[in-house]
Amino acid sequence: MQGQEKELPGVGFKKLKKILKKCRRDCQTHNGFNESLGKGTCPDCCPVCDGTFFPALLNEMSAVVGCFNERAQKLLQIHLASGFKKYVMWFKGKLQGNHTALIQQGKDLVTYALFNATAIRKILKKYDKIHYSKQGQAFKSQAQSRHIEILQSPWLCELMAFHINLRETSSRKVPALFDGCSLAFKDGKPSLTCELFDSVNLDIDLTCSICLDTVFDPVSLTCGHIFCYMCACSAASVIIVDGLKAADPKEKCPLCRQPGVCEGSVHLEELNILLSRSCHEYWEQRLQTERRERIQQVKEHWESQCRAFMGF
Repeated sequence: MQGQEKELPGVGFKKLKKILKKCRRDCQTHNGFNESLGKGTCPDCCPVCDGTFFPALLNEMSAVVGCFNERAQKLLQIHLASGFKKYVMWFKGKLQGNHTALIQQGKDLVTYALFNATAIRKILKKYDKIHYSKQGQAFKSQAQSRHIEILQSPWLCELMAFHINLRETSSRKVPALFDGCSLAFKDGKPSLTCELFDSVNLDIDLTCSICLDTVFDPVSLTCGHIFCYMCACSAASVIIVDGLKAADPKEKCPLCRQPGVCEGSVHLEELNILLSRSCHEYWEQRLQTERRERIQQVKEHWESQCRAFMGF
């Protein structure tokens, strides 16, 4: 990816590490050094870290997540394109023409995401070690609340589903995007599991916390929580005709209660394909049920519109 782009956003691990080393020296020089703890004794004395460290890291994280999300979205749009749309994308030079190229691009994206996630993890760990504080953990929570935690990106979930779909439907052996990535079932409930790095495992529960069943027509809110699309619309007090984009900006996630999470919601198309194939019988039953509900909602919506227009 660096060969393709002159300035690809990334976490400046070396630069931030130098800042931390300077901080450590300053703490030792001005505030003494605790030999038993192996760190400076005054965590709040360093203007270098307290003034510039976290804002710089926040900006870098935001740029990385934005780049990853944009590229993953474009990649998956190409994969899901069909018919005339695929021909137009090929004509514009956006389509490589085979799964091998798509897989390599996906692999590059996954590597890019994991490298930066590892750098962030190690930098925050080093910060807390030097300052003998828990500010690194607090910053991680802040990043999660601002939806710039890369491992919470819905596009990472989509790339996992994309990998499994290709692996299970391709007649040829598909190169691995992830190690140990699979759709697992426990007590009949599905989850996406994946081994990432440094013994960190990603486990994404695919049970809708509203209807308590396997997510159907899954959508991810910007906080990273996944729901059935109709359930999410119901929780946000909007009808399926208008969709989540019409939700009040103050509407909160039904699970974590974070506000403003509906406008940037993402339909998980690859995950939808994976679940429809893996839970076929359930999917057919749910499809019929929700089709009736959608028709009823549309009917009620237009009846209310007609009554309002007629002045009833």
